[in-house]
Amino acid sequence: MAIGVPTNKKQKKKKNDLTRHLTYSNKKSVNDIMKTPKSKLVNIWGKTEKDANTRNFLFYGDNLPIMAKLLDNRKISGKVRLVYIDPPYSTQTAFHSRKLSHAYEDNLTGAEFIEFLRARLILLRELLAEDGSIYLHLDEKMVFHIKVIMDEIFGLNNYKNCIVRKKCNPKNYTRKKYGNISDYILFYTKSDQYVWNRPIEPWTEDRALKEYQYIEEKTGRRYKKVPIHAPGVRNGETGKPWRGMLPPPGKHWQYTPQKLDILDAENKIYWSPNGNPRRKVYLDENPGVSVQDIWLDYRDAHNQNIKITGYPTEKNPELLKRIIEASSNPDDIVLDCFCGSGTTLEIAHRLGRRWIGIDNSVEAMRTVLDRFAKGTEMMGDFVSKRKNKNQLPSLFEPIECEIEQGTRASKHRPIKNFSLIADVKCARDIEPVVDEWIKHQR
Repeated sequence: MAIGVPTNKKQKKKKNDLTRHLTYSNKKSVNDIMKTPKSKLVNIWGKTEKDANTRNFLFYGDNLPIMAKLLDNRKISGKVRLVYIDPPYSTQTAFHSRKLSHAYEDNLTGAEFIEFLRARLILLRELLAEDGSIYLHLDEKMVFHIKVIMDEIFGLNNYKNCIVRKKCNPKNYTRKKYGNISDYILFYTKSDQYVWNRPIEPWTEDRALKEYQYIEEKTGRRYKKVPIHAPGVRNGETGKPWRGMLPPPGKHWQYTPQKLDILDAENKIYWSPNGNPRRKVYLDENPGVSVQDIWLDYRDAHNQNIKITGYPTEKNPELLKRIIEASSNPDDIVLDCFCGSGTTLEIAHRLGRRWIGIDNSVEAMRTVLDRFAKGTEMMGDFVSKRKNKNQLPSLFEPIECEIEQGTRASKHRPIKNFSLIADVKCARDIEPVVDEWIKHQR
């Protein structure tokens, strides 16, 4: 088996100095984007964004001028710990909710789409804290273009992962191509010092028994054996002999000889009949398996019993839970400037984070407010609610058999600790929705 040996620091630094740029005709300078005219905001419900007691904000309007305005707020600018965005995917499609209400149009393509997203990413970088992270959700159509843009904005060294998510069940494709069941999440940080709560998957009994095959006679503890050396030559303590042995060629000890003596005294070194030392790793000291970059368990709604809002492109709440828990801590600010159905906002709220949501769709605002007040409904509810039985389902309606009217999520706790603020240019559009929502609160 081939062993990779780390290059020296000078070579590594030279490699990471690579700068990537995507060139296109309408690309603005960073200075021009930073001069984006700022929204004039009006408070629609709750307290203003300057109020010291307000934890959470829902903004209605174009997210670019709103974020430009937020850069003036010392409590927000440079303080956002986590950004998750699921922007339009450049699909040239008009999207509607399950109730056939117009949600938004995804008409931007090519360079126009890239610059649309790039401008927002530049402002998001300024809003992020130095130890903050950003997750950008895209499909295969534009993810490679935007990867280069994010390398340019956040730096190649701050790229962490391109997470592959299984988004749906396998498709019975008749076209001459492989079935498309995945999308992608680009994970970047603002610096090399960032919040990271290592996500793990708990052990299953079968997996634990397979990986931890040995049982310690005296204690009954289950363990596995791992090497005590690692690739790369070292000239310091970890490259010196231990118990008369040098590390294997091209390798070094994982610990200093002094530390290895301590591990051996604690009976944490296994000696094979041939005198080959290996370290004991105990199952009861390992809470689970580190999460990798292929996520199979966070599909979009795919059966009648899953609870949703009915808003198009709505994402799995458990997906957001994993991201928020991994890259933020309680009381941190989580921002979603394409908040759509409000999944990010609700999960952040339930996890004790502060949150900021922005969207320019009236239907999105209606969906978020309804979700905050009443929770979500089973996917089947939207079929049973269709008034005209002969009406064809929309693109987002399930085609499975109809079921009885479901109920809202049990034990839903309404979300009220937030302020709704709008750009003055479009404030009137949202006022009827808010009036209706307030009426149902009484």
